[in-house]
Amino acid sequence: MSDKLTEIMAHKQREIAPRLREVSPAELRELDASLPRPPSFAEALRRADGQLAVIAEIKRRSPSAGAIAAGASAPEQARRYQAAGASALSVLTDSHYFGGSLDDLREVTALLAATPAPLPCLRKDFMLHPLQVHEARAAGASAILIIVRALDDPTISTLYAAARAAGLDALFEIHEEAELARALAHGAQIIGVNNRDLAVFKTDLGFSERLIPRFPKDVIAVSESGIAAPADAARARSAGAHAILVGEALMRAADPRALLQSLATA
Repeated sequence: MSDKLTEIMAHKQREIAPRLREVSPAELRELDASLPRPPSFAEALRRADGQLAVIAEIKRRSPSAGAIAAGASAPEQARRYQAAGASALSVLTDSHYFGGSLDDLREVTALLAATPAPLPCLRKDFMLHPLQVHEARAAGASAILIIVRALDDPTISTLYAAARAAGLDALFEIHEEAELARALAHGAQIIGVNNRDLAVFKTDLGFSERLIPRFPKDVIAVSESGIAAPADAARARSAGAHAILVGEALMRAADPRALLQSLATA
């Protein structure tokens, strides 16, 4: 694990420690049964029209880019993305490094739930404990993120089991062959290649081009990071991606609709 990712995960562990408690699969199943069913994240990533699914991300800042859109309203950004034709949303809920919050996720899912065709939302955060899965389901998420590089196998198993109990999908994020093998060993159905090397924060779409062709055909493939123009999206599609995750470029775009549609049809 990179020094920066080690730092982030250590900070997350300290951040969640005061509120940690045991969260059983039974409690998660009860929570799932008590709440309206969220839209399927997995189904949204396999578009019937052959276009790339675009997971549009709400991200105010990042360790690599610094400030992106510091004052952005998460619900307003979600409204723009939905109008632009996004297939799903990614909502960053980490405050310290990305300027997000669980309130952003709650507000976005509440807004979307009142629309005729709600989009599924990924809780984008550094997941360590089933309590965070509980929070995601309670806030209206459809999926959680599991960063394979950041977690040992028992923790991955626990998180994935918690997600299934809560009725959530899981996006397994990888960056190299060994992580792909680990994700598949856990039965991952959605795998995203992070094109950004978290050790040095260098982005290279070659990671998607090398790794996605190795995915089993029944696994949903996502290319993440470094996608800012139709040519980038076309490379991801050629590699076999069903979906792309785009944050910074869409947050900075003067016309998110035009950019998103050009990416989806690349």
